Amino acid sequence: MLRQTHLKGESAMETVLIEQMGFMLGDWIPKEASIAVAVAGRYVYFKAGAHDLKVQIGEAVPKGSIAEQTLKEVKRVEKLVEASSLGSTYYGIGYPVEIQGQTAALVVILPATYIIQKRQTVRFLTGKLEEVWRPVPIGQVIYIESSQKKTWFYANEETYCSIHTLKNLKEQLPDVFLPIHRSYIVNINYIEEISRDVASNYILTMKDGAVLPVSQNYATSVRERLGF
Repeated sequence: MLRQTHLKGESAMETVLIEQMGFMLGDWIPKEASIAVAVAGRYVYFKAGAHDLKVQIGEAVPKGSIAEQTLKEVKRVEKLVEASSLGSTYYGIGYPVEIQGQTAALVVILPATYIIQKRQTVRFLTGKLEEVWRPVPIGQVIYIESSQKKTWFYANEETYCSIHTLKNLKEQLPDVFLPIHRSYIVNINYIEEISRDVASNYILTMKDGAVLPVSQNYATSVRERLGF
């Protein structure tokens, strides 16, 4: 079910959203999630998932909600909202975005139980090296890459092939791992330096010498996480 405003036509609003947030919509958001967008203190877009809070287009953003906090602070907000005005307790993540020149909040709404079950952290990755498989402690993994429909990880000057997808690993890795691109997740402990390329995009130089691009879609979250 999809509910949205008529800002310059229904298709125009949806196009803007997909262009700015599309990399997330199919990347990690669970199917049970609902997605709400608020602009100027009111909801303008809502896509209901299995956990439908029945947000109404045009209604004011409630005080204390993730949408309100995201609009006010203009930064990523993640928390459990108890006894919400939307009818039930929920777990949500808010992202500040820009729509038609206005600051907006994209909120991913999940069941309250998601905070408990969202992550079972892996302690090691098993990878194939030539004709053998080796379990590698997760702390030794420098970065993980998705390339040519396969997942690779780099550790101890070796390149391993994993059976896991990058999408599945993202929710199981410890907090020290940071997504920087749809194809890369890095271990923060192995970042040597952060710089810019000739196009002023951020690049990370890892301690093993690898130079990895930070996509524009992830630039804001990388800066927030690394504090620069």
